[in-house]
Amino acid sequence: MIHIVCRCVPLVLAACLAACTSSRLKIVEVKVGTGEEAVNGAKLTMHYTGWLYENGRKGRQFDSSRAGSPFDFKLGAGEVIEGWDEGIRGMKVGGVRELIIPPEKAYGARGAPPDIPPNATLLFEVELLQVAK
Repeated sequence: MIHIVCRCVPLVLAACLAACTSSRLKIVEVKVGTGEEAVNGAKLTMHYTGWLYENGRKGRQFDSSRAGSPFDFKLGAGEVIEGWDEGIRGMKVGGVRELIIPPEKAYGARGAPPDIPPNATLLFEVELLQVAK
C-alpha cells in the first residue's frame, strides 16, 4: 500500500497545507536533525505534545511527555498510531517535526475517550532524542 505524505517547511506551511487533502498525513520539518536516522525496527526515544487539530488550528492539548519522562517505542511495530510510524520514519536525532494526522491514521471513528473524540484530526510536535538498533 502506498501512503502519500505531504512534507512542508514552515515558511510555506499555509500554501503546503492547502495543497494537501485532509486524508493525508502532513509533516512539517521544524528542525532537521543531524544524528542517527529513525528506521523500522529501531527503538526510539521521543518527546512529544499532542493537540486536537480543528478548523486548521491547534486546539486543546490532550497529552505531552514534556512534564515527565520521554516516550520509548519500536518504530514500525504497530506500538503507536499509524501516523506516528509514518511521520517519524526518516527523522534524525535532534530533529523536530509537526505531524498533522487525519483520523484514519490516528484513532478513527472510535476515538480515544475521554481525551480524543471520534474522527479527530491530531497535531503532534515530536522531537527525536535517541535511536537504538
